[in-house]
Amino acid sequence: MMFRQTAWAAVAVTLALCSLSAHADKKDQVQKVLSVQQPALEDMARGVAEQPARQLAGGARNVLMQVVPEDKREATAKQVDAEIKKYLDSAIPSVRSSAVKLAPSTIGPILEDRFTEDELKQLVTMLESPILKRYQAALPEMSNALLEKVVEDARPAVNPKLQAAEGSIRKILDTASGGKLSASEKGASGAAAPAAKPAPKK
Repeated sequence: MMFRQTAWAAVAVTLALCSLSAHADKKDQVQKVLSVQQPALEDMARGVAEQPARQLAGGARNVLMQVVPEDKREATAKQVDAEIKKYLDSAIPSVRSSAVKLAPSTIGPILEDRFTEDELKQLVTMLESPILKRYQAALPEMSNALLEKVVEDARPAVNPKLQAAEGSIRKILDTASGGKLSASEKGASGAAAPAAKPAPKK
């Protein structure tokens, strides 16, 4: 009886060790996937940091054109650009560090749950493929080229729709403001126009 219990205990320990070993091997494959994907994670982090910078730059540009005197715009724009660069230089490393730190505990369990060890090995092989890397490197160029062509091709169809939408929104805002929007625009155009000289007396 003692021999049988000892034998079963040995089998149980062996199975547990095999399971732990397989689990460790799977975790190693997950770590390899994350390691191969680190450049993509860093690109994502850069995008996260750059998005508010683009919004900030767009807002600053609007204010610059509306309220800053023309002779001060160039110098002011350079100061704004310097501040945005300062933000990016400090924000991108912080976001990149967070992405690399959190990926194992966030993406790792999903990979481990959805893929077998063999599938993870295949995934690593695919991600390390020189052809895939060349394709991914070409993606920005292809995307920009397509975007440029799409904008050029769609502009004649889209511009009238955009202008109609802008006109409708302007009317809605003018109605909501009790005509103040159109009044301020008329005032601005009147102030910008040179005063008419009186006709000479005969």
